[in-house]
Amino acid sequence: MSQDIDRIWKALADETRRTILDFLRSGPKKTTAIVEQFPDLSRFAVMKHLDVLRQAALVLTREEGRQRINSLNAVPIRMIYERWVSNYEGIWANALLRIKESAERGTTATPPTRPTKMAERKQKPKTPLRRKKRREAKR
Repeated sequence: MSQDIDRIWKALADETRRTILDFLRSGPKKTTAIVEQFPDLSRFAVMKHLDVLRQAALVLTREEGRQRINSLNAVPIRMIYERWVSNYEGIWANALLRIKESAERGTTATPPTRPTKMAERKQKPKTPLRRKKRREAKR
């Protein structure tokens, strides 16, 4: 499972591969059509990118005669969503809701702040022991 997700992240890390996936969102495409989308890359380079996407199971390929038809497989992307996004969406939804409510009231939403070190020092009462240490330090 971990190795599968690592392959997916590796495949999604490259801009060219993400562009290929975007191109496949509209439906299955022949390999030739994908290659034509990247005139500045060689056919070999595009094929290497498609191989990485296939290994990550992001692209499914079927053969029709001499041609290969490539289609997007959204299941691995859904796995990433469930693992990395869905766990945090409730937290962000609550935070955004508080910001929205605050904006509608015309107030600023500020998170609770922790006192600084200086504020903590000022609040501590001066004990005889602390005074003694300070006097000794001055000598």
